[in-house]
Amino acid sequence: MKKIRVLIADDHGIVRMGLKSLLEMEDDIVVIGEADDGVKTVSETMRLKPDVVIMDLMMPKQGGASATRELRKANCMAHILLLTTFSTSDGINKALEAGADGALFKSEADSEIVNAIRHVYSGARFISNPVKKLLTTDPPVPEFTQKQLGILTSVVLGLNNKEIAYKFNIKQITVKNHLKAIFAKLGVTNRTEATAVATRKQLVKP
Repeated sequence: MKKIRVLIADDHGIVRMGLKSLLEMEDDIVVIGEADDGVKTVSETMRLKPDVVIMDLMMPKQGGASATRELRKANCMAHILLLTTFSTSDGINKALEAGADGALFKSEADSEIVNAIRHVYSGARFISNPVKKLLTTDPPVPEFTQKQLGILTSVVLGLNNKEIAYKFNIKQITVKNHLKAIFAKLGVTNRTEATAVATRKQLVKP
């Protein structure tokens, strides 16, 4: 019987160890490698050529979405399964758009990871129900321009329109127009709501 060759990419050793122990109980799955950061994930995937990569989203040096994008650009044929603790949809959505084949939360791993691996290996997409719910109830926000991110950061820091205009050397009416566009993208109507969404989704780094 041909075994599904799996590479585990996660920066936490205890997570890798737990997943490996869980997967090695299955007759049709074998763990052939591990990686503890995004850069190593890419290099080890290209070297070992696993059938499935279990990809954490938040890793040092290079995140899971970026690593996924790089592997796809290199025409890597490995199926990529996201395993994440993300509480917002943005990171998951970026990785799926980059070419990941499935996603589930780490809290589901014990009951779903084996089924998910078999699904993506067969060529099917696997999005767990909790991830589907998150993508529906907390849709990812559109991309912002650098100027919009700068202004949004200023809003989070508590600057008013006059202060923002001075900071970016633009007119206050221009600030208002930018804020209107920013609020529309966030699906909010005021600065307080914008600050809450930007903070929850980690859109800015004050």
